[in-house]
Amino acid sequence: MLDDITKAVLAREDIARYLHDEAKGAQARTRIESYLDEMRTTQRYSIYKALKHPLYPILRKIERIGEQLSLVKAAARGGRIVYASNHRSHTDYLVEPLVLDDNGIRPPVIAAGINLFGGPLGLIHRHVTGAIPVRRNAKDPAYLVTLKAYVAEMLRTQDLFFYPEGGRSYSGELKSPKTGLFNAALQADRSNLVIIPTAIAYDLVLEDHVLARQRIKRSQRPFSRELAEMVRYAVGYRSRAFVTFGRPISVDHVEVDSRKAVLDLAHAVMGALGRQVKILPTAVVAAAMRPSITRRELIARAEAIVEAARAAGANLGVQSGREALELGVEPLELRGVIVVEGSCLRVRDRNVLRYYARSIEHALASPSSRTH
Repeated sequence: MLDDITKAVLAREDIARYLHDEAKGAQARTRIESYLDEMRTTQRYSIYKALKHPLYPILRKIERIGEQLSLVKAAARGGRIVYASNHRSHTDYLVEPLVLDDNGIRPPVIAAGINLFGGPLGLIHRHVTGAIPVRRNAKDPAYLVTLKAYVAEMLRTQDLFFYPEGGRSYSGELKSPKTGLFNAALQADRSNLVIIPTAIAYDLVLEDHVLARQRIKRSQRPFSRELAEMVRYAVGYRSRAFVTFGRPISVDHVEVDSRKAVLDLAHAVMGALGRQVKILPTAVVAAAMRPSITRRELIARAEAIVEAARAAGANLGVQSGREALELGVEPLELRGVIVVEGSCLRVRDRNVLRYYARSIEHALASPSSRTH
């Protein structure tokens, strides 16, 4: 028996049009129903809140700090919200929704890569957190039309949280947005729908060594393997996570059938998101470092970076070059990224250092070279 959302998706005009155009309508409908079964998710909020306790060994290592939450609360009173966030770590899926929950804001459904849905974690995502598994590189037209229709129907009753970059940034920098889920949100056709640019920044990313070693994602590895690596690098790990929410962006003016309009919206969201990313001491030190450098030289270089970020209107989490060294050197040293030798510092892990330096490149670029 079909559930309500499946019936609603199959009744949509875009789905009906796709099935009508397909030469083999029965086979196409079977594929669509199969994809719908894969996407079907349930959010059990009371259990979701209780997940804080078994996840405590990880969550206690990350201090959650939410910024500009008043913007979210006002938007939640006014209608439906789509959160569009940069993607730094697998811990994003835990930290960002919990920042909303910590502040009494209704929980969104999360669009997550299908690689996260294996084993016990997959059951939690499907039956507790309410995550939608997404095949990020799917080319099947039946899948794409089904995903957009499913998300559009979900937005009738729930908010959505997704990552426009697709997967995590392996290089550390902000990536260009993909438009699929922007399209899906626009197809919800809700006059009270807004997009809130959401930025997350960590002093230290849990899987920094793993991501920086690859820099470019070449293949999807089993999540169980990634989880084992994260556990390894969690020894001694401590970090703050700043989740900053931007001003809501209305989508009333966007022509859903115009590819250019949707792409312009995606770039506008990413530009706003980039301005919300917290500029933290570890990133400033990483950007200022040289293979070998004295403290005095490093302070001067860090000061220049802080001033450039301030002039660009960035979200500063450090106010001077000296403060950047006071707060940023020790975490990077303990993480095995740099080595302190008296008054000099040298690089120990160049790949990880560059990973953190790239995380603020967008805030230092000239306006003409930034994401639109």
